Amino acid sequence: MKKQKLFKTLKSLILLSVFIINAKSALSQNKSIILGRPTDTSITASILFDQSVQFYLQYGTQTGVYTNTTNTINNTVNIPDEVDLHALIPDTKYFYRMQYKVSAGTFTATPEYTFHTQRAPGSTFSFTLESDEHLYDYGNTNLYKVTLANEASENPDFMMTLGDIFGDDHHPTTITSQTLDSLHQAYRPLLGAICPSVPFFDCLGNHEGEKKYYITQTPPNNMGIYATLARKKYYPNPIPNAFYSGNDSIEQFGVGEPQDYYAFTWGSALFVILDVYRYDTYAYDTTAKPTAWNWTLGKKQYDWLKNTLQNSASQYKFVFCHHLRAEDRGGVSVALRNEWGGYNNQTGTTGSNYQFTAQRPGWAMPIHQLFTTYGVNIFFQGHDHLFAHETLNNVVYQEVPMAADSTYKKGMLANGAAYTADTLAGSGHLKVTVTPQCVTVDYVNSYLWHDTASTGPHNKNIAFSYTLGSCVTTGINNNTEQENVSIFPNPTKDNLIVKLGDDIQHFQINIDDILGQTVVQSFSKIIDVSSLPNGVYFVHIITEKYETNRKIIINH
Repeated sequence: MKKQKLFKTLKSLILLSVFIINAKSALSQNKSIILGRPTDTSITASILFDQSVQFYLQYGTQTGVYTNTTNTINNTVNIPDEVDLHALIPDTKYFYRMQYKVSAGTFTATPEYTFHTQRAPGSTFSFTLESDEHLYDYGNTNLYKVTLANEASENPDFMMTLGDIFGDDHHPTTITSQTLDSLHQAYRPLLGAICPSVPFFDCLGNHEGEKKYYITQTPPNNMGIYATLARKKYYPNPIPNAFYSGNDSIEQFGVGEPQDYYAFTWGSALFVILDVYRYDTYAYDTTAKPTAWNWTLGKKQYDWLKNTLQNSASQYKFVFCHHLRAEDRGGVSVALRNEWGGYNNQTGTTGSNYQFTAQRPGWAMPIHQLFTTYGVNIFFQGHDHLFAHETLNNVVYQEVPMAADSTYKKGMLANGAAYTADTLAGSGHLKVTVTPQCVTVDYVNSYLWHDTASTGPHNKNIAFSYTLGSCVTTGINNNTEQENVSIFPNPTKDNLIVKLGDDIQHFQINIDDILGQTVVQSFSKIIDVSSLPNGVYFVHIITEKYETNRKIIINH
């Protein structure tokens, strides 16, 4: 066991070192622009150079015509400058470029970029969601670049990550401020491929390490404070003002406003982003992973959430965080427990097991009940590294897939059993389109070029799609061929029968156990599983037209 633990530690450190080295090499691109904090009349551009320059921005409402110019700025090497563009026109597309020069040289113009100010109610727009990039340990940087390119091609109004992008909490007591600074800086050249034209929003994940448990240990010399300072340095998250509401607390040790939870409206939609780590107020918690009733949003964030939902007249309401309570796996399977649902974690969801009033005196109702009472349409979460679409009391619980999993099955194998419906493996992002009539959510696959063949899966394939609103459906696969796949009997004990469409001529079927090991490989639609032990397995079907996954149970 000690050797295995040592091996995992060394592997983690090696992967982390390689990621940082590659990222520093990538900074030879010299510059990166990250847009953030878009409002109806303003936007912030975070601009980073790895050499001394002078620069300014030119912008206007017509391509190639720049009627406005910022002041010229003399930068500090590898320290971002935040440039605010003010007095913009609401619901308007802007065009801009940067002019920069080194020492006594002449100014050079970047390509033209664009952004859009806040949409008016009733507008049509889209945004993209990614999660669990994990490039600091096992995420694949090349596949992440594919995901970013796919997102950029959709021209969304903005993008959001649901966490586990910057942090590495595998060594919480020994990680340094320099390492955390490098981890956050490492994404600048990557996000720089999309974020000059697509504003970036960050939602904290568990591996970012910004947890109360860490923040309170020997401050300011701890991972939580190091990570907060690095995140705020490189990425301009919202600050409470007339446009954004959120956390107005002022923290010590140079942190100031944490920029961790916030809300805003865009078009006909309300966006609410939660921090599920920072506000555990229970003194008897002595772990970074509080469980059951020990976990909490904290009363201040809870009251803000309630008031934000209650006071919003938006047609659609979306809530985002890395996971529901206590770093649990799953969506609706844990949504009725403890602070989220009101029932004791271990004793079921009926009758006297409802303990919310006793456990949270003075609180209005559990979080899930806030969602149902005030009309939340979709709760988006990450953490589990797969796609899953579930519904509880008319609230969609949507798991966002991993953005850079080059195995294409890590999350499904590890956490698929925690979900009750519509679970799919793969890697990619979600595209969410909002119209006056409905909301459409598309799961867009990402594939490395050598994993995409003429007879196999294709990059940008829409693996699953569903809509809410006046054109509501129950959630169907967008690929009609995949709808024709069925597996029976399930549970099974001897032969498993796989039914494919009549036009499928070439296929391969793998059965993987919960550890991710392929235990059966078949080119037949009738598969003998009589020798496999009882348990949960995942059937991976590859055809010349599509790739899909199903969960089965073997019970002899």
